[in-house]
Amino acid sequence: MGLAKLWKYSGGLLFNLAAVVHHQHKQHFVFSCFQSPSYGASPSQSRRPISWTCICGFMLFALGLISLFTGHVASNVEWYSQRIVKRNWFYKMDGSHRASIDIWKSRYSSFYYGCSERGPHFSSAVRERFSNGYLLIATSGGLNQQRTGITDAVVVARILNATLVVPELDHHSFWKDESDFSNIFDVGWFISYLAKDVTIVKRVPEKVMMSMEKPPYTMRVPRKSEPEYYLEQVLPILLRRRVLQLTKFDYRLASDLDEELQKLRCRVNYHALRFTKPIRNLGQKLVFRMRKMEKRFIAVHLRFEPDMLAFSGCYYGGGDKERYELGEIRKRWATLPELSPDEERARGKCPLTPHEVGLMLRALGFNNDTYLYVASGEIYGGEKTLQPLRELFPNFYTKEMLAGEELQPFLPYSSRLAAIDYIVCDESDVFATNNNGNMAKILAGRRRYMGHKRTIRPNAKRLSALFMARDKMDWATFSRKVKSCQRGFLGEPEENRPGRGDFHEFPSTCICKKPFNLSNFTSKENKYQISSRNPTVSESRYGYLSNSSNPEQKSSQKFSEGSLRDRHGSLIDEIDPDNPLSD
Repeated sequence: MGLAKLWKYSGGLLFNLAAVVHHQHKQHFVFSCFQSPSYGASPSQSRRPISWTCICGFMLFALGLISLFTGHVASNVEWYSQRIVKRNWFYKMDGSHRASIDIWKSRYSSFYYGCSERGPHFSSAVRERFSNGYLLIATSGGLNQQRTGITDAVVVARILNATLVVPELDHHSFWKDESDFSNIFDVGWFISYLAKDVTIVKRVPEKVMMSMEKPPYTMRVPRKSEPEYYLEQVLPILLRRRVLQLTKFDYRLASDLDEELQKLRCRVNYHALRFTKPIRNLGQKLVFRMRKMEKRFIAVHLRFEPDMLAFSGCYYGGGDKERYELGEIRKRWATLPELSPDEERARGKCPLTPHEVGLMLRALGFNNDTYLYVASGEIYGGEKTLQPLRELFPNFYTKEMLAGEELQPFLPYSSRLAAIDYIVCDESDVFATNNNGNMAKILAGRRRYMGHKRTIRPNAKRLSALFMARDKMDWATFSRKVKSCQRGFLGEPEENRPGRGDFHEFPSTCICKKPFNLSNFTSKENKYQISSRNPTVSESRYGYLSNSSNPEQKSSQKFSEGSLRDRHGSLIDEIDPDNPLSD
């Protein structure tokens, strides 16, 4: 349309040029095509009519300039459009910077997909007999912290051209879980899926161990080490000793790597690390049972164990009893500094209470008939602490409630129980958390990779201040402010920017945009707008496009009366990887 207009206007420009030439002739401007008047001639004889050849020449010259310009623009239309599209074109097209947000699903998630395929120049794995040696890995922490260690271990083996021995899980941390790798993850799948990237074996061959004069060399590398560190400091030892063990291996590799290594991380984390069949079967059963009751549900990951709260140094309104109990637990860590609960809360370092999680979800627009799956360990205060959340969301379920006797074989093993929760949280329509621990980060990254499924990560500092002042406003005001706080923390595609946060949480290298198709976008947007104007009974009932909705009278009254008097709602913004309680 723009080019047509330009062409139309160019025609007028040519006629204007002709007029200008004629005017200039009248003003006695001299062009090469004019004939100079002879002295003594009459005025009528001193000027001759402009030659049509000159006029045509000027018109052709002007046309050439216009063609040159329009040709440049036309040849670069696609380039300019791509630049515009690159800057969140879908948000600009419908002016939705402040548009209402679908609380169940991002309207833009279908424009992205996970992409972790190896590139054409990514060489095949080095065979075992030609590798630089065997790499032993001892992970650290809970299940999800160990998951990050396993993922990075594969990448480090690739960097070193080493044969990776199936990593050893941590049996001595706070969790005291005796599970081995093969009890939680499908070893055969792990080895075969990564066969083209890294050679992996279950153990060091007996003949290699027998030929060694000394036991395997053991070392611990600094956190967030760059690939160069491994090549300069670790590789020489591996070449010399042939078998090398890296201990406490969690967050020992830099977050920012080159594209091919980042994609290898994604292949490990999102594809190769598959749970064992018993864990998968029970996890899927729980998902099926939730969906049998209701087609959509929220999974909430609550970290509110006594040890977690003690380590945080926060206060939750339980009076002297709470201060004493958590203080005694805190003495287990002699190196912990003295912390001010008020300052930690203001910095957004304290996990939300279950009640505050419920208030946040209700304020975002989830109705009280929404189904909740709560993934948690031991809750400090037990049922009394959970009761306000149950009142806000009566359809409240846990793995213990859904599985019954089927859970018995898993009860002695915290990591296997965490794996079951992981599956249900991953499969949920919405995932919310009260913290920013390892499970929250890992699942946030996976849900982005698997289609930007709605993931609610509390905005630590702003929510902290808002909860402190919650008794000074009505429900409508509180709801509006919560929605404002949470923009940018709902798992939208635009949140996934390169260089933001830890790669496990924001795997930007492994998320690709689908080619832009305006007609596709328009049809999807029209369909979305029609459904928003005429929601089905099911959509209306479960708040698919819900705005602020007042909770039932009972919960609203409790909110206005400030039944939770501690006023200390905030959450963990960043959990120290050294934290022995990291999940």
